[in-house]
Amino acid sequence: MTDDDPFARRERVVSRGLWYEEFRTDVVYAHSPGRTVTEADNVLFTTLTMNPQALHLDAAWSAGTEFGERLVNSMLTLSTVVGLSVAQLTQGTLVANLGLTDIAFPQPVRIGDTLLAETAVTGKRPSRSRPGEGIVSLLHRGVNQHGDVVVTAARTTLVRMRPAAEPGGDGRGADEQETR
Repeated sequence: MTDDDPFARRERVVSRGLWYEEFRTDVVYAHSPGRTVTEADNVLFTTLTMNPQALHLDAAWSAGTEFGERLVNSMLTLSTVVGLSVAQLTQGTLVANLGLTDIAFPQPVRIGDTLLAETAVTGKRPSRSRPGEGIVSLLHRGVNQHGDVVVTAARTTLVRMRPAAEPGGDGRGADEQETR
């Protein structure tokens, strides 16, 4: 590299999710951008997951239902809404998903709908069995382009605490650090 190289000797910022200490219970994390669900998404997801439900695959049959058309696979809806949160919350900091509970689909998603997602942190605590990691409880909500809630789900995650090498980190987590 030469002295006139704009990439030389500059601080490097890498996108990542939040360390345990950065999760806040007093905010709503709005995830952007949203995701418009296409027919190809729905057919691919439905067939990849071995779900032969005609409501997702058969336009003629679905036309005779109360919905009048095919609907997006609800597991695709859930997966997309959780996925929309990853870049902002857990990219590179998640150790594991520990569980999903209280999943509800109050409104159907139709092909061509745009899914938007937001997340509230409902609780957090340092892990008792895994030093340097903490348990964060999340409540995800997905809405369509009209603002209709189409999915809600509670998710429990295991995330890394800020490493000692990171500015402000000692690997113990804010809840375990001494007050000075």
